[in-house]
Amino acid sequence: MCGIFGIIGEYSPAKARAALATLSHRGRDHCGIIEEKGLFLAHQRLSITDTHTRAHQPLRHKKLLLSFNGEIYNHKALRCELEGFRWQTSSDAEVILAAYQRWGIECIERFEGMFAFALIDEDKLYLVRDRFGKKPMFYHYGADGFVFASEIKAIKPFLSSVKMNKEAMHSYLSFLAPTPPHTFYQGIEKLESGEYLCLERGEITKHRYYTLLDTPQNSVHNIEELFHQSIQKRLDSNVPIAALLSGGIDSAMICAIAKSQGKILPTFTLGYDEYTGYDERANAVSSAKELGLENTEVVISLHDFDGNLDTVLNQMDEPLNDPAALPLYLLMKHIAQEGYKVVLSGEGADELFLGYRQYFEYLDIEKASTLHHKNWLKKYFHSNFSMNREWEWYKRIFDESLLFRTSGEKFTDLQQNLLLRHNVRDNESLRFLEPYRQHFDESKYTHPSHWYSAIDLKLFVGEHFLTKLDRMSMAHTLEARAPFLDHNLAQSIFALPPEERLGEGGTKYLLKQIGGKYLSNEILNRKKKGFANPYMEWLIASKRIDLIQEINAQTGLFHTKELEKYIDMAHRGKFKQHTWGLYCLSHWIKKELL
Repeated sequence: MCGIFGIIGEYSPAKARAALATLSHRGRDHCGIIEEKGLFLAHQRLSITDTHTRAHQPLRHKKLLLSFNGEIYNHKALRCELEGFRWQTSSDAEVILAAYQRWGIECIERFEGMFAFALIDEDKLYLVRDRFGKKPMFYHYGADGFVFASEIKAIKPFLSSVKMNKEAMHSYLSFLAPTPPHTFYQGIEKLESGEYLCLERGEITKHRYYTLLDTPQNSVHNIEELFHQSIQKRLDSNVPIAALLSGGIDSAMICAIAKSQGKILPTFTLGYDEYTGYDERANAVSSAKELGLENTEVVISLHDFDGNLDTVLNQMDEPLNDPAALPLYLLMKHIAQEGYKVVLSGEGADELFLGYRQYFEYLDIEKASTLHHKNWLKKYFHSNFSMNREWEWYKRIFDESLLFRTSGEKFTDLQQNLLLRHNVRDNESLRFLEPYRQHFDESKYTHPSHWYSAIDLKLFVGEHFLTKLDRMSMAHTLEARAPFLDHNLAQSIFALPPEERLGEGGTKYLLKQIGGKYLSNEILNRKKKGFANPYMEWLIASKRIDLIQEINAQTGLFHTKELEKYIDMAHRGKFKQHTWGLYCLSHWIKKELL
């Protein structure tokens, strides 16, 4: 795992090096720089594959230059296909250069893994982001040239001024994170998952090279075998590996499969001082005992929360509405301090195996669209507004509007309209989903559950969970790997007929069927808790929640009375994540705009 930074155009060497220094946390093993006229290309390296100095980046081969962040798990197999290339390293980065030389930019379709890279071929620059968005890539095209980096903080110095992108704010309020290509900074954009960019002779073109929706439907599956292969690939490392362990099935399955392959992974679990009702330590202890794992508990407190929150939010660069970011930051910090460089995590399992109860609630509500006499219901819902999400769900059905808009949907358009001091039309946020919905409608998939998985993997996972995972792990120079998001495995699950994934109507039916060979019924049937934590209790106890009203008094962004409703409800344990999102936004506004 590494940090990428580059400039195409005129630049100040001192300014470029200062910007690069902001990415030092992404790779402390080596900093490589190429400085030429009109080109600055740099790399902060975390050595995982071929830790020798010969594999330092940027890598050069003839006319090609590469700065690569990630892991190509099938690099050894690709080497066998690339006979004739004069290898100088045993790194996966060099395989990218060889593959590009043989197959051109279409080589990315052959890579298995997580990756973002910048590849320069004479007058062409390619920026690439992996299929599910595990690794980030941002860019800015200004008067002085084209700047790109793994994190926004390295690009920000090249903006003439900092202005908020209103599209990013609206998509953030709607879906927890800005939707591609938006960031909160006017002038800075991001690649979306499964996309690459080409800059040639001053012109930018973007290309989508991957989507799950292009996977042929298939009723035959070898999911267990593919899961084994995914784990095996991610255990291949020259450095120590650990795993996260909650009380649930996802992390337990990763550890159980690893154990069946002869690898007993050390595991780490979160707990909370004075709020034991939130943590899963008891369940994690039980899972660890059953699997014969050495488990470490990391317990955090209000003091830890208050002392690290600013650091965490600054590390994110822009608002991300995920209250689990801070606990994850502290957990990753402890894992890194124990000497590990790689950690396995369970992102993607819920979205692929239908692990959210609300998926099944949505499927039931979809049936209401078939009612013949629903005009009176439509009128009723329009004249009786409620902030509760169930009201919004039924209104959409009777309006014949799109019901499911990601599991990360938070502020509805009507809620935003009441809160913000400018008009937000109902269904206005659908513009952020339109290209994805259009692609779904053009695909061979028609069942709502496939839409749920597809849009959640694209946005809820790709721009929300994986953003958090990358920033919080890389803050401590720690590489996080997500075995469930192996694209061969994901495709096999996604392509199944709906009834095989839905089973008898319970969550994760298919995963539990497979898991029965590796885990006890006690683990398989535990109630899902998620990554819960006492963030709102701590936000209130620390009095940090007052920042929301302080910033609003200076900006006038929100209607005061409506804002007070959310804060009051948060004190009563309701609409907590809505209020957390407002706090993260207020924190960013104070830091960047005031």
